[in-house]
Amino acid sequence: MTTNPPAGPGRTRQTRLYVRGLGGERPAVPVIPERLQAAAKAKMSAADFAYVAGGAGAERTMRANLAAFERVRLMPRRLSGTRERDLGVELLGLSLPSPLLLAPIGVLEAAHPQADLAVARAAAAERVPFVFSSQASVPMETCAKAMGDAPRFFQLYWGTDDEVTRSFVRRAEACGAAAVVLTLDTTLLGWRPRDLDLGSLPFLRGRGLAQYLSDPVFRSRLDTPLPAPAVQPPRTPALLRTGADLAAKGRAFGLSAAQMRSAAARFTATYTRPDLSWDDVGRLREWTRLPILLKGILHPDDAREAVRRGVDGLIVSNHGGRQIDGEVAALDALPGVVAAAGGLPVLLDSGVRTGSDVAKALALGARAVLLGRPYVYGLAIAGEAGVREVVGNVLAEFDLTLGLLGLGAARDLGPGALAPSHAPDPSPYSGERAD
Repeated sequence: MTTNPPAGPGRTRQTRLYVRGLGGERPAVPVIPERLQAAAKAKMSAADFAYVAGGAGAERTMRANLAAFERVRLMPRRLSGTRERDLGVELLGLSLPSPLLLAPIGVLEAAHPQADLAVARAAAAERVPFVFSSQASVPMETCAKAMGDAPRFFQLYWGTDDEVTRSFVRRAEACGAAAVVLTLDTTLLGWRPRDLDLGSLPFLRGRGLAQYLSDPVFRSRLDTPLPAPAVQPPRTPALLRTGADLAAKGRAFGLSAAQMRSAAARFTATYTRPDLSWDDVGRLREWTRLPILLKGILHPDDAREAVRRGVDGLIVSNHGGRQIDGEVAALDALPGVVAAAGGLPVLLDSGVRTGSDVAKALALGARAVLLGRPYVYGLAIAGEAGVREVVGNVLAEFDLTLGLLGLGAARDLGPGALAPSHAPDPSPYSGERAD
């Protein structure tokens, strides 16, 4: 006698969509990645969509990230599946129900008025960790409160004001962050033609500055004038509207219009830190007992140095193709970093679009993956519910992919799940430095 197999997230979501379809209902949040992006574009302004969807230069790195996933081929085994699948992973002492995290993405107000708060609620509901961004539109404390005891991390941009940086770390500890994610690949802002052609940088309009506007150290600097910038904006109606937007943003944080102008200028002057060094990683280790993840690692030599510096994990990432045009694809760099990391947990960010992508990354050695633009597109389409739909779709496909590969658990993914020609080969990046 046989019974129906238990309904995992894949079968459950499939059934819901198909049964609702009997009545003519179609998903409000498209499942196909290209349609998801197109639906979000229709909801967003040109400048907002350009900021979220754009990349560096001719966007070769963005395309390379996607192409890398297309090249990797999975190799299923037959008659070896299980009735139930365990998607859980262990990460930094946390038992997570799936290998999915929501990546830190700045200026989420570009997608939806509720911004980070909507994402935090969705992440808690779907039981996936949310990595708070330094460039958030909602303060980390507000998001943490909305998440209850759900896991969250804090992503740190290290600017030129060390006291502000230390204040961010203290606040992350106080709001229950499980780790600090130090981003290494944004010590300078990349060349982003979509934004440049529109003359649009959201931070100059006070957007994406919530962590700073709510920070006591940063706020204490606002009455100290900075030297006048070398370039002044033309006095036009557009400038007047920008001023009004800044003033409105300031009122939400109890700041005057003059303080908001100072905040935008001070952030711009102190945001990047081109001389960030390995010694600064050691300083961060002295500042906090939280686990430290380094985000932006691509070269195995950097992975080996990170191990020597005592960090707790690595995130292979090229910032979603937003920093260097023609950079190595994150997935291509993953095997070399895993081989060099000496057992340190390695996560993958950049280019993840589907549940099959999640399986490929884990088969190549990633402990977990970070999902970026797709959840922002869901946010733009339907707010919190849209984020939940995107997360649910990715995890449903991952569950089905795992089952169809003949595996019963996420931890079973490894080189054996890959076609022989796509098994990990770290040789292009292994060994001694060849500069």
